[in-house]
Amino acid sequence: MRLAAIFVAICMILIAGSAGAVVYLALGFKPAEAATVAVAVLTALAIYNAVSTRVGVRTVVGSQLRDLSRGNSDMARQLAEVERSLASLERRVQGTLDKARAATDPLAVEISELGGLVRQLAETVAAHEAKLDELAAPKAAPAQAPVAEPAAEAPELPPAAAAATAEVEPPVPAEPSAPPEPPAVAATSATQSTLAMISAAIEANRVDLYLQPIVTLPQRKVRYYEAVTRLRTEAGELVPAAQFVAPAEAGGLLPKIDNLAVYRCVQVVRRLQIKNREIGLFCNLSGATLTDGTVFPQLLDFLDANRAIAASLMLELTQNTLRAAGPIENESLSALAERGFRFSLDNVTDLRLEPRELATRGFRFVKVQANLLLNRLGGIASDIHTADLADLLGRFGIDLIAEKIESEGAVVDLLDYDVRFGQGFLFSPPRPVRAEALQGIAERGELPGREAVPPDDAASAGSAARAVGGITATESGRRPSAIAQLARRV
Repeated sequence: MRLAAIFVAICMILIAGSAGAVVYLALGFKPAEAATVAVAVLTALAIYNAVSTRVGVRTVVGSQLRDLSRGNSDMARQLAEVERSLASLERRVQGTLDKARAATDPLAVEISELGGLVRQLAETVAAHEAKLDELAAPKAAPAQAPVAEPAAEAPELPPAAAAATAEVEPPVPAEPSAPPEPPAVAATSATQSTLAMISAAIEANRVDLYLQPIVTLPQRKVRYYEAVTRLRTEAGELVPAAQFVAPAEAGGLLPKIDNLAVYRCVQVVRRLQIKNREIGLFCNLSGATLTDGTVFPQLLDFLDANRAIAASLMLELTQNTLRAAGPIENESLSALAERGFRFSLDNVTDLRLEPRELATRGFRFVKVQANLLLNRLGGIASDIHTADLADLLGRFGIDLIAEKIESEGAVVDLLDYDVRFGQGFLFSPPRPVRAEALQGIAERGELPGREAVPPDDAASAGSAARAVGGITATESGRRPSAIAQLARRV
């Protein structure tokens, strides 16, 4: 616009100058008169240009105003349609809420009634149990007294007293009401036998360590191992953790098992770091160990002396243990975190997690079942969609590990959820740790055999060829590397 105005002004000046020159040269006007003519022509041209420009601007502005008015009318119509749509949607939502209330109110009433019935049933059962206890307690003593007294004093009793005792004794066969006791006695004896077996296994050092790899996805490269504890009976039968953890915790033996497991995990980590310092190990720790006044101080001193491997040893706690943690457990976790050890959350039953709090307390890993992540179990309690869980945890420096993976389809689905690590029988089952690795025997050049020998026998034999086979990397379809060979020796 400026260039056009400058061009027009130059043209008007040239035209006015030309008119003055023509008047001066052709018509013989004086210079002053010729200049006056030139100024008059220039003024006339300027006035004409201004008037014509204003008329054009008015035309353009008028068309733009008309377009704006049409646009405003269109927007008004669209807003009216949106308002009508919102009003209809609100009516629908209100109707849906009314229907939902109408459907749930009877259920709430029935649930409250069921709750009252359950409370009444519980009170009735408690009253029956109290009565049974009252009946069982006095009958235990008279059952022996009448049997002993008639045998000694029967000859001295008169016939009437003998008849009275004969009438009183028949009720004694109320012993049939004692059948409820045999199951309790059997359960107690079974628990005692289990505790005796666990105690004997601990004293005889029959606590075996098994390793299961945790691989990266989708490369399936071994990045960590999880240590799993197994007990062996005198007959050589393996007892999985699911069978001895509850009795051991009830009998106060679980801290001793954890102490042995942590000690052996430290040995395994040191051997693994000889070949590759990036390999880490997960070691399970129970809440009973954190509160044990005798075992935990020893365990803390041992870990403090081995804080050089803190970055490679992750202590694993269950979600229930963390949620039920009290001041003593929290203080124990803080002491371990101050020494550089990191934690992993295991046995996650619901996904109501607080990543910021977990990261503050030293948790760097969260292990969730693959079926729970893929919403195949149903009824998941979560504040976030499972597809966003890995990203949410990653913002706070926590890695998500999908465990119990048993199919290739689950791996494909987990990749869509940005899960970086996986664990399960699809990659490898838990494999026993070689006995020589736990006894600190120097590494040998040859690869160990596959022959499984109990650690006690292996210790007496002292031969690497009879050691238990370890975890291999060939099971994931890869060529065995030096790390795989080390893990196989372990």
